[in-house]
Amino acid sequence: MKKSLAAVLLLLPLAARAETEMPIFDAHLHYSHDAWEVVPPQAFVDILRKANIKRALVSSSNNEGTKMLQDRAPEIIVPELRPYRSRGELGTWAKDPTVIPFIEDLLAKRKYVAIGEFHIYSADADLPNMRRVVQLARHSDADAVERHFAQDPEARVRWAHSGFERPETVRAMLSKHRNLWCDLAFLTAHASNGKVTPGWREAFLEFPDRFLVGTDSFTPERLHYVAEHARWSRQWLADLPRDTAEKIGFRNGERLFGGPTP
Repeated sequence: MKKSLAAVLLLLPLAARAETEMPIFDAHLHYSHDAWEVVPPQAFVDILRKANIKRALVSSSNNEGTKMLQDRAPEIIVPELRPYRSRGELGTWAKDPTVIPFIEDLLAKRKYVAIGEFHIYSADADLPNMRRVVQLARHSDADAVERHFAQDPEARVRWAHSGFERPETVRAMLSKHRNLWCDLAFLTAHASNGKVTPGWREAFLEFPDRFLVGTDSFTPERLHYVAEHARWSRQWLADLPRDTAEKIGFRNGERLFGGPTP
């Protein structure tokens, strides 16, 4: 009897920590064709669950990876359509006339909540492929984001890796475009030793509803860092007011992308 009681007392702190740990909406994950054998679909879903990733916005080059994950965990996976059939198309897709039929065919067969992540810079955002993608529905620099909104002021744009810009530039863009959200994928400049750096703190407090966290599993090996990135995100988010931290950590993703996709 004493042994059983001791076991219960030891488990209680662990259960309490699990209940109080902030869930994460990871708004920037990839599961492309070169990842499937390294981390099989069920193993990746298990990684997300153990890391308390409540929802994950996932894209994959050729989009089969996203489908495999969503079929296993529709309550977690938020599907994003990527206009690449392989990693090698990163620099060519914007000028490839076969890309748009490829995207339109996928959209006719399956529901996606976004088109991305795609890489586009400066004037390439005015090319016909990019204009069609904007009509159908983002790795862009500030100039390309401006061009997206020039084509469609009502477009909803997630600016991937926006944290590579200066926080002052990001704040200016958010002030100008009400339908712009910024993900902080693969960025460390906004936090140091668990503390948010001053410029980014001002941005987060001014626009708490417009930032998202993301891991960016741009290589298969980074799939193993999802839990570590979630722990690091919780650490620096804890340096912000609780309401702001929850918005950036998971509530903005829920609000932007909705509930589980059928």
